[in-house]
Amino acid sequence: MSDANNATRMENNVVTHPHTLANKSLIIFDWDGTLMDSIGLIVESMHIAGEAHGFTTNDEAVKGIIGLSLMNGIDILYPSASPAQKDAICDSYADYYIANSHKTPFFEGIDAMLQTLRAQNKTLAVATGKKRRGLQRVLDATDAHHYFAITRCADESGSKPDPQMLRDILAHTGASVADAVFIGDSVYDIQMANRLGMSSIAVNYGTASAADLASEQPTYQLDTPQALIDALTAA
Repeated sequence: MSDANNATRMENNVVTHPHTLANKSLIIFDWDGTLMDSIGLIVESMHIAGEAHGFTTNDEAVKGIIGLSLMNGIDILYPSASPAQKDAICDSYADYYIANSHKTPFFEGIDAMLQTLRAQNKTLAVATGKKRRGLQRVLDATDAHHYFAITRCADESGSKPDPQMLRDILAHTGASVADAVFIGDSVYDIQMANRLGMSSIAVNYGTASAADLASEQPTYQLDTPQALIDALTAA
């Protein structure tokens, strides 16, 4: 990030201009790696699924596709697989992930943060690479439906970095791009926000490295869930 690109720097995880975030009335979150501590299970599930059908990959490659729709990610990881094999990998991934989804809690403090933001009359939304049924399942498991005015998924609005999910959320809420901030942990998240000129917060505790996220020029960049909580809930 550079001052020339109007990116706000973080000093010890403090937003240097917190009033800009305080004025945002619509806060849109990615899910995996941003709200939910699910990266480890995603990586494990993809290894299990690929190997069940004769394909291998590595941890960094799997982390690199998180944020995309599942099938787009499988296309990238296993380009030599046939369409039938890719469908089978997708099914095996879903089966393993669902069976082990109890291993994926919110990051510490996130549930309380969502409560605080709602009490501050913020409108909250989710834009995720998950399929609708996958998001529905984790919303049920975390009892989090009531926090969000709208949630949008890759099988409804297209895979990131296509910004259609954000457009859908803006249309539903009546908010403008200037009213909103999008928070995510992957380069696809920041690319999606940038395509609409929407403010973004890159979080360094999920899939992508801090350097890779910074190269996408997010508006803000934070290291920890607590830093995100502090930045969003500051009076």
